[in-house]
Amino acid sequence: MTIKLWKGNEAIAEAAVRAGADAYFGYPITPQTELLEYLSSRMPALGRVFLQAESEIGAIHMVYGAASAGKRAFTTSSSPGISLMQEGLSYIAASEVPCVLVDIMRGGPGLGNIQPSQADYFQMTRSAGHGDYHPLVLAPATVQEAVDLMSISFDLAFLYRHLVVLLADGILGQMMEPVEMPPLRTLEDQMPGWALTGAVGRPPRNITSLYLGAEQLEGLNLRLQAKLAQIAAYEQRWESYRTDDAEQLIVAFGTVGRIARSAVDQAREQGQRVGLFRPISLWPFPAQPLAQLSRHVDSILVVEMNAGQMREDVERIVGGPVHFLGRMGGMIPTPEEIVEALPMKPKAQVHRNGSNGAAPVKRIKERSYAPSA
Repeated sequence: MTIKLWKGNEAIAEAAVRAGADAYFGYPITPQTELLEYLSSRMPALGRVFLQAESEIGAIHMVYGAASAGKRAFTTSSSPGISLMQEGLSYIAASEVPCVLVDIMRGGPGLGNIQPSQADYFQMTRSAGHGDYHPLVLAPATVQEAVDLMSISFDLAFLYRHLVVLLADGILGQMMEPVEMPPLRTLEDQMPGWALTGAVGRPPRNITSLYLGAEQLEGLNLRLQAKLAQIAAYEQRWESYRTDDAEQLIVAFGTVGRIARSAVDQAREQGQRVGLFRPISLWPFPAQPLAQLSRHVDSILVVEMNAGQMREDVERIVGGPVHFLGRMGGMIPTPEEIVEALPMKPKAQVHRNGSNGAAPVKRIKERSYAPSA
């Protein structure tokens, strides 16, 4: 086992390379530019495609073309750049081609600043473009977890022929941590049966997002909804920490979830029975385990680096209002602030049902699902 100190952005880039990415198209934007810089030398050295596009709009449409040819194509950007990619992301989803996107979030709205933020939650989980669909969104809390999730993102993208987003923030992109990298995956020459490779000697194939007839477009949408139902059933991921006897529950994702873990330990030292629920898949959101935990705690505190975007999902799932701590503009909550935000006198009537402890939360079993060619 070899463990090396890696910067977050460079570790994510190397993880993509080792996962078999064979085409990258991107455009520089802080705080994710190191991803592009690292890949500018790493990809050509392996005989793979690297291209700095003229804009984020150009980059996502280049990914669309490469993905349609069956390539493991991906791009990276940060919040304003992701906004420019929305139309292309919608084309990719409708065309049912695999795509991996890394979003290293920064403060907004608008150009904002280059400080870390979690304000892209709505942008990524609600649709990432127009139309009735969701990307599969994964939110790591450590550099190692980002590497691990990056390693499976391409597999998930090809399994479902769908868009997979690795959603992190500037803290994770810029920090350095010890990381164990997976082995370098050997690229396979075999193309998937739906890929556009030229129609000589076989019937022609068609990849498009244009369906002029209402019935045909509804058929596409019904197929997408069936796929999304499969993803929602089998791709939920989460972490529970010290929740077995918890009376108060903190819900946080990404690096804030990591900070909240320290807050849980501090609160425990002060005699408070606090636990943490950290969703790793933001879509599909792990609703069932959160709902199960909420029935056995007195109060819930949601902590985010935004104005309360995930809080809306949490309140919908638990069926009532929750406490909230949010920092914006690049401000980062501290463990002490989180402990101080915990309600002093939890009110049992909102979330308690009289049970004597939470039932064990089980990981939803993953299954294979391949959409029709």
